[in-house]
Amino acid sequence: MSGLARDVAAFKTALHRQDYSSWHSQPPPLQSQGAGSSADISKSKKKRPKSNQVFSQPKDVGPGLEVNTRLVTAVNHLKSHGNPMRLQDLAIITETPLLTDKVLLDKFKSHDRVVYDPKTDLYSYRHDYNVRNKVALLTEIQRQTRKGGGLSVRTLKESWKEAPQAIEELEKEGEVYVTRTLKDGQLRMVFWNEIKPDEEHGGMQVEKEFNDLWHSLEVPNDVDLLKQLANEGLQATAGETLVPKAPVTKKKGKKSAPRQRQVRITNTHLKGQIDLSKDYAPPGK
Repeated sequence: MSGLARDVAAFKTALHRQDYSSWHSQPPPLQSQGAGSSADISKSKKKRPKSNQVFSQPKDVGPGLEVNTRLVTAVNHLKSHGNPMRLQDLAIITETPLLTDKVLLDKFKSHDRVVYDPKTDLYSYRHDYNVRNKVALLTEIQRQTRKGGGLSVRTLKESWKEAPQAIEELEKEGEVYVTRTLKDGQLRMVFWNEIKPDEEHGGMQVEKEFNDLWHSLEVPNDVDLLKQLANEGLQATAGETLVPKAPVTKKKGKKSAPRQRQVRITNTHLKGQIDLSKDYAPPGK
C-alpha cells in the first residue's frame, strides 16, 4: 500500500472516532473556567423568589376620580370618625381634592349629612340621634318609647360607638328592655322600662323557680282541652265565620228607563216674579 493510501485510511479512522455531538451540549473543561466559576454556577441554580402580586386584579387607585365617588369617600370617613374635623385634615386623610376642586367642595358643603360650625371651622356628620353620653341616651330612648316604638341599637351605635355598652348597663339597672337576635344574642332593639323594679310599684324580676314552672306547663291538645272545659261547666267559644255573599245576578228582560233626577231650584229669591219651571230659551236652540 502506498503512503498516500495509508494516510487516507488513518484520516478516515480518526474521523469516525471523533464525537461532534458533545461540542455544544457539554460544558467546557474545568481548566478553561476561572476561579469564580463554581460560585457562578451555584447562583444560577438558585430559584427566583415568587411574587404574591396578582396581576389579574387592578391596583388600588385611591378614592377614584369621579366627583360623586370622592364625595362618598369624604362623607363616609366623616361618619366613621365621629368627631368634628378640619377640611384640610379630611382632604389629606381621604386623598380627595376638597381644597382645589370647587365642584366637589360645593357638593360636600351642601350634603344633607354634613354639618359646618363657623365658630370652630370644623365639619361633622349629622347622625339620626345626637347622643354622646349615657344620660342623653336614656333620654332619647324615653322620648322614642313614648311615641310607641323602640330604637335600633345599630343606629345608636353609629351615633355613639359606646352605645351598646351603655345599653347593657341600663338593662342591668332596670331602666330599659332589650331584644336580642336568636342566632348570636346580639343587641337589636331597646325600649324604655316605664315600671321601675321596686317593691312598691312592681317591676321586680321573676324568680327562676317560677320561670321554670311556667315553661314546664304543657298546653293540652284540642280534645283534652274540650273535656276539661266541659268538666268545669265551660265551653269553647266559636270563632266568627264570615258568610260569603251571593253573587248579584241581573235579570234579563226589558231595560228600565233611566230615572229622572230632580232638579233643585236654588234661585228662590226670584219666586213669584219669574216662572222658573218654564223654558225661556227661544225655539230651535
